[in-house]
Amino acid sequence: MSGRKERRIIHLDMDAFFAAIEQLDNLAYRGKPVIVGGLPHERGVVSTCSYEARKYGVRSAMPLREAARRCPHGIFVPGRMQRYWEVSAAIMKLLREYTPMVEPLSCDEAFLDVTGSEQLFGPAEAIARQIVDRIAAELQLSASVGVAPNKFLAKLASDLEKPGGFVVVREEDALSFLAPLPIARIWGVGPKTTAQLQKMGLKTIGDLQALTLTYLRDSLGDLGIHLYWLARGIDDRPVETGTVVKSIGHETTFQEDTDDREFLAEILWHLSEKVARRLRRKGLVGKVITIKLRDQDFQTITRRTTLYQATDFEEVIYQTALQLAEANAWGAKPLRLIGVSVSALQARENSQAPLFAESAETDLRALHQTLDRIRERFGEDAITRARFLK
Repeated sequence: MSGRKERRIIHLDMDAFFAAIEQLDNLAYRGKPVIVGGLPHERGVVSTCSYEARKYGVRSAMPLREAARRCPHGIFVPGRMQRYWEVSAAIMKLLREYTPMVEPLSCDEAFLDVTGSEQLFGPAEAIARQIVDRIAAELQLSASVGVAPNKFLAKLASDLEKPGGFVVVREEDALSFLAPLPIARIWGVGPKTTAQLQKMGLKTIGDLQALTLTYLRDSLGDLGIHLYWLARGIDDRPVETGTVVKSIGHETTFQEDTDDREFLAEILWHLSEKVARRLRRKGLVGKVITIKLRDQDFQTITRRTTLYQATDFEEVIYQTALQLAEANAWGAKPLRLIGVSVSALQARENSQAPLFAESAETDLRALHQTLDRIRERFGEDAITRARFLK
């Protein structure tokens, strides 16, 4: 390894991002358990929660009703995504002052490759400290960081001492750093894989380090190869600065299970509309439409199809999603959740010939731009389709 320059990767992860913004904007929330995602009687799940709420066992993805049972005095708020994305944009702008090599993973975390920035700003550790201090001073928010020679180690490090964590991993220390950690800390190892590995007598990453590549490959196939390299802290994935959004989607959980097809179709339209607006706002189009249906028995199915032409029009997204839903007999059982997403994204200017005739495409795009401006200025309910008026 002496013949190459060690990469210097930073993973920045905001601490309880949504809840922290709610506490920032409302003095009465500070120091109290804040739970973002909806009201306690609703059927949704916790998006995130403050560290005060986590002391009561509240966690992300927990049903809101369970969160209310564990923390009945918690402050439940529905969330304000527009506000969160505004703050996220300010954070990403700050990060790009140190390097153009920034890969956002979501609105509250990102990788930075600062290998080429050290001559300007000093060692990676100093850059990470400047970033954390500036976020605290300029935005009054807390972040955790991991500094390491690759993405896997940096992301793992940033999560070890939250909130306000600052963990540095040197290449020569990777094996000893990883050895005592549980195998569930490895990227891609979920509960099922953890159980499978524990049956093999493997509990820590150090246990994996003691095994040969041949043994792991023969025992676990491609998964074994994946585990062999990551257990040794080897990860050659670059920081990707292109369009990092893999998909754009929305879903909703109903307060009461329903098999009302008319109601479900209306919700599907609104979800399609939200997805299309986000696509247009980001200048993206997508070719793969996916629906998600969860019934009253918590059975979940996802179905997808690929369009001939990428789109950012809600009409196309909705009709495609509706066809997928009807093909899978949606509403045969009462549903508790539906969702729609668009993936296989690309920049709109790079897309091929329009799906509609050129004049129709132009007219429809102009209409959407006008409707988008009206809603951005006057709110989501300022204008709606006549078919949904009651």
